[in-house]
Amino acid sequence: MKRLLFAFFLVAASVFSVNAQAEKDIRAAIGHVTVYPDRAQVSHEAKTDIPAGTAVLRLTGLSPYIDARSIQVKGFGNFMVLSVTHRNNYLLNLDESPDVKNIRSQIESLQMKVQDEKAGISVLKEKEAFLTANRSIASRESALTPDQFRNFMELYTNSMEQVTLAILKKERLIKDYERQISALQKQLAGIIGKRELPSGEILVTVSSEKAHSGRLTFSYVVMNAGWYPSYDIRVDDISKPVTIFYKANVFQNSGVEWKDVKLSFSNATPWVSGNVPVLYPWFIDYYVPPAVVLTGRASGISRITAPAVSEMAVEDAMLMKETETLPVEVEKQIGATTVTFDIAIPYSVPSDGKIQTVELQRITTPAEYKYVTVPKISPLAYLTSEISDWARQSLIGGEATLYFENTYVGSSYLNVNQLTDTLTVSLGNDNSILVKREKREDFTSRRVLGANKTETYSFLITIRNNKANPVKISVLDQVPVSSQSGINVQVTELSGGRHNQQTGEIKWALEIKPEETKQLILTWSVRYPRDRTIILD
Repeated sequence: MKRLLFAFFLVAASVFSVNAQAEKDIRAAIGHVTVYPDRAQVSHEAKTDIPAGTAVLRLTGLSPYIDARSIQVKGFGNFMVLSVTHRNNYLLNLDESPDVKNIRSQIESLQMKVQDEKAGISVLKEKEAFLTANRSIASRESALTPDQFRNFMELYTNSMEQVTLAILKKERLIKDYERQISALQKQLAGIIGKRELPSGEILVTVSSEKAHSGRLTFSYVVMNAGWYPSYDIRVDDISKPVTIFYKANVFQNSGVEWKDVKLSFSNATPWVSGNVPVLYPWFIDYYVPPAVVLTGRASGISRITAPAVSEMAVEDAMLMKETETLPVEVEKQIGATTVTFDIAIPYSVPSDGKIQTVELQRITTPAEYKYVTVPKISPLAYLTSEISDWARQSLIGGEATLYFENTYVGSSYLNVNQLTDTLTVSLGNDNSILVKREKREDFTSRRVLGANKTETYSFLITIRNNKANPVKISVLDQVPVSSQSGINVQVTELSGGRHNQQTGEIKWALEIKPEETKQLILTWSVRYPRDRTIILD
């Protein structure tokens, strides 16, 4: 039995030794990365010596987030690729960040400062207690003259003020130190988390009749990476063309840095959105009071609080340079269903999840400018640009930063999901166009006549052009649309506007000269049975 076990272990050891000698580690830097919206395809190339017989070549130091189904390996040379396997090696972690030691040193230094400040506070507390005790003794001491007592209280007050302020200062320092420690600890936790990631490996089994040099290419898809488009839209003047800066925002947290690699960006299906206020049909019906439901021991009226509107502070205006730098050279390849942008120069993208921006193309194209305002919703006039032949530019829907007359005016969304030859781009609001909508109280009334009740509403819309050139503007408003035969809506005054009977939209197309003011009147009424209720305000 002992001889049998000894023979078994001897054979197993010899087989392990042969396999260990047959395995060969190879390393290949990342040469090219094609980035998709939610993943990336990584490519390597390695030149290596292929031994005679069967051997296993192991590519290490890869991302642990590889999609094993996407792995492609190609061999070039007088050998055969027998099999390809993938695994994560938990015994071999990815390279550690050299900043860990520095961060730990900073944390220790800040913790020592916190200890020093707390020790100082303890001493000041003792001094405070000493002053308080002496004040109690002095207040009970009858031998003190009024002047002596006054001098003592003045000394006590000054000393207590100094002690209190010193304690307050040290407590503020401690809070600041603890805030810095917390930030450093979060940073350290992120770095340590990366360090504990396993190393991805691709094992390639090859066979060759004799030893010689060969070449292998590797390609695979990793997660935790992607890109999204954004735009800078610049208009110097509404008499000049619009310039669109098409940018790719790339990010990755795959665990492996992309160092000096060639990047390509592949497009994707755009998503739908909008930004200019839209008037939806306004259907009215009879009002039915809700039933009161009693709960618990008391009843009441619940109130829904409208969400608070947050105001974003706009940064100071930034003037564009007179002579701008040229963009990076990009080659655009248009396929049957996709468009790919190949960047000419190498880029480095660290595995930290932070955004890096790469300019893909710069488009200068003629445009027709129009203003749109919806005074019922917003007292602002929005400048829009209509661009022809936009489909040739291979644009994708994305966020846009707007610059008008060399000034940052806000952000918008470039919606390319339009089934027209003309692309409408919102360029934000223009404060030089003033819009006001107010109710004409003298022409607004509620009357009861017979079995019916009639409510009449009238509004005055004022638009003023403070610009030095004429503008075209579309003014949108609406009247309610009846959904019951007993409710009758009648428009009595439009000031030349067009009324869409089905949606209730009212539209005026105006051209306003410089420093000119135009006024529009919209009056409409609703007649319905007097025993019913309709909410119109």
